[in-house]
Amino acid sequence: MTASPVPRRIESLMIPGPTGKLEALLEEPEYGAPVEAALVCHPHPAFGGSMHNKVVFRLARALRRAGAVVLRFNFRGVNQSEGSYSGGIGELEDARCALGWLRERYPKLSTTLAGFSFGAGIALQLASSPEGLRRVIAAGLPARFTTAVDLSNCLIPKIFIQSSHDEFGSVEELRSFVGQLPEPKSLHVIEAADHFFTGALDDLEGLVSTLDQKLSA
Repeated sequence: MTASPVPRRIESLMIPGPTGKLEALLEEPEYGAPVEAALVCHPHPAFGGSMHNKVVFRLARALRRAGAVVLRFNFRGVNQSEGSYSGGIGELEDARCALGWLRERYPKLSTTLAGFSFGAGIALQLASSPEGLRRVIAAGLPARFTTAVDLSNCLIPKIFIQSSHDEFGSVEELRSFVGQLPEPKSLHVIEAADHFFTGALDDLEGLVSTLDQKLSA
């Protein structure tokens, strides 16, 4: 008999950040108790990025469907989050605080980091010190981040998902970058129209929701 979904708990939060409160959304999985915790980071704040971005939403929903409790948050200066854009340095600290909050809330769960675009770069920078992390998922990583992150000591699974027509990070650039990283690692290319996975959001969500199955196959 198939279990029926129950109304998942959704909490709108203001969590403490380095320069003030950060607006956040915590969502538990539809089925049963969470098996892991996941933090999802959004695209560039200066170009309209927020936790409600459609790719971020799909990443979060896929992780929830795989059993994670998911925390999305707005970087400083976005919507109700206090502070102002800080060139990536402050945003990394925002993410670090959000990760710390999530770990305190669910101390017995392993943690996944995920992000899209600018948020993927932030997630990878956090993963450069991977203590206590289960894996990191970077979707739509811009090419500029391939020289900005040092993953030489990151021995957790590093999962990259790239659009076949990403105008900010070509598959060739990502393949070269991933090839230099220590194992375990993987690069998944999704046939899509652009950086935002236009026309292929269902494929993106399906891939992320089944990553555990692919790893164990």
